[in-house]
Amino acid sequence: MSVLIGLLVVSMLISGGFLIAFFWSNKNGQFEDQFSSANRILFEDKIKTKNKN
Repeated sequence: MSVLIGLLVVSMLISGGFLIAFFWSNKNGQFEDQFSSANRILFEDKIKTKNKN
């Protein structure tokens, strides 16, 4: 029974660490990318050509 309590405490510490890491990354702007690579592939860039005269 004491092993279950120990595992519960360890799992709560680990999950709390992940929660703190999530809030820290959210505060520092980690999830602010509104125009990522997944969206960039949908738009076609204009090809710049050089005119050789």
